[in-house]
Amino acid sequence: MALKFITEESFKTQAKDKKVLARFDFNVPMDKNNPTKIADTTRIDEAIPTIKAILEAGAKKVILMSHFGRPKGKIDMAYSLEPVATYLAEALGMEVTLTETALDRGIKTLLGLNESKIVLLQNLRFHPEEEANDRDFARTLSTYGDVFVFDAFGAAHRKHASTYEINAFFKNKAYGGLLLQREVESLDRVTNNPAKPFVAVVGGSKVSDKIKIIEALLTSVDKLLIGGAMAYPFLKAKGHTVGNSLCSDEDVSLAKRILGMPSKNKIVLPSDHIVSLTFGGAPIDLGQTNIEEGQIGLDIGPSTLANFNDYLATAKTVLWNGPMGLFENPVYSKGTFGIAKTLASLQGKAFTLVGGGDSVAAVNQSGLASKMSHISTGGGASLEYIENGTLPGIQALKFGID
Repeated sequence: MALKFITEESFKTQAKDKKVLARFDFNVPMDKNNPTKIADTTRIDEAIPTIKAILEAGAKKVILMSHFGRPKGKIDMAYSLEPVATYLAEALGMEVTLTETALDRGIKTLLGLNESKIVLLQNLRFHPEEEANDRDFARTLSTYGDVFVFDAFGAAHRKHASTYEINAFFKNKAYGGLLLQREVESLDRVTNNPAKPFVAVVGGSKVSDKIKIIEALLTSVDKLLIGGAMAYPFLKAKGHTVGNSLCSDEDVSLAKRILGMPSKNKIVLPSDHIVSLTFGGAPIDLGQTNIEEGQIGLDIGPSTLANFNDYLATAKTVLWNGPMGLFENPVYSKGTFGIAKTLASLQGKAFTLVGGGDSVAAVNQSGLASKMSHISTGGGASLEYIENGTLPGIQALKFGID
């Protein structure tokens, strides 16, 4: 069965003059200096086209829901969705009514009124039943809408009441939103017969966090370029010295296991590094693979960047997850921004997908985000999709659950 999206005529027919319940991912970062100010509105901005499309389909009411932070199943107004409601109202130019809780007794009355066209349910995680995937909680949520739209790709890997169990109450009336459609179509280009050569760039810190994605990628990529702190356990597993670089025994063991796979020849590791004697201290351009005792690797070196770029230059599909070093410090950003620049140069020649929080932040910081084919909003969800070819929330939306 194919996934149904709100672009289909059947949605427009079902949504007209009806209440549409829509699950989004409004779990946005807040400003550390001002806890009421949203630091990055990307996830809300990505949801707005879907909200507008639902309104344009003639929906009588749009009921929005999301989680926010980790209030641990208790009402904690530090995790209120009020800043999201305020931002949405300004962006849409419409009133957005925020409920007291997702189980507020007044919600049914509110949904019966002609005014309050857009209603935002208060944080779903104020209720322990949300993360417990509780069927009764999902049933209550389902009573707020006649049609269900799921557009929370970033939460699709969670088996929670609003992302999974709720589908049991919307048989043939559940649709994916515009963001979910873009994410699925883009990720499918990487997981289903990607155009060759297919090159993946993986960075970040812990091998243990990405062991599954590395193993999954090795079956389909032509080359797997490993940089950042991710590279040091692999170098150590091959007998190189890594000095005081971030490198756990567990990660070295995992790297040895990967290097024992038949596809190990697809892996390309750094041949030189930018190091320092202290974390974030003065940089030393180390023109060799071995890192000396007392030195900390903080970026890939110029020869490694040139080598990586040679592989990327001829690629037709590129997946990038994880930075090449401590890019937040300009002194150690050349490797990461160099990869971003190379991917930007492939615009129109290759399909480039950036997934994972730090690499997305790096691309945005480089100013080259608009030149990437797709930047995934999902982080962990996008990696899990590549590993498994689907996600629980998408499976439930596609096939329904009993």
